Amino acid sequence: MSIIVGLTGPTGAGKSSAATLCKSLGIKHIDCDIIARKATEKGEEGLLAVVKAFGDDILNNDGTLNRKALAEKAFKDKDSTALLNQTLLPIIKKMVMAEIKDDNVLLDAPTLFESGVNEICSKTVAVLSDKDLRLKRILARDNITTEQALLRINAGKSDDFYKEKCDFVIYNNSDENTFNNDFLNLLKEIFEL
Repeated sequence: MSIIVGLTGPTGAGKSSAATLCKSLGIKHIDCDIIARKATEKGEEGLLAVVKAFGDDILNNDGTLNRKALAEKAFKDKDSTALLNQTLLPIIKKMVMAEIKDDNVLLDAPTLFESGVNEICSKTVAVLSDKDLRLKRILARDNITTEQALLRINAGKSDDFYKEKCDFVIYNNSDENTFNNDFLNLLKEIFEL
């Protein structure tokens, strides 16, 4: 029987760094951010749904999604973020379920609990990090302003949310090697490798 581990945590905490370690252990990695991008490609169900929810001014001239325009609308307050989740998460969940076979899987899902995908997970792991480090990572990764990055951070759940919900919590506040070693050891324990 396969083991499905749900990986979650706030934006900028280092989930993607953790996910890349799966390959070295032969664990299938499913990235819900990539699935969300596929869901919102031109002509896809997810794009049609977010346009209906947020308006067609979130589109570029060629009909593709303008992610920054959507982010400005979706992360401006809790109600808007909730609307984004209600609109996209059922579509993403359906796509995730189609990808899970009989493999051991690390399911990288920022909205693991909000989407209900946690229900199929054997174990859940949160990656947490100090807010100032998260801000630096987001700024370097996304090429956005500090104000935009803070909107994303503030739209997310608190660390306490993840501590209460997850089976394991791992911190990504030190150097990359320390975090990688800690995370690899945790994966080996969970997957019994």
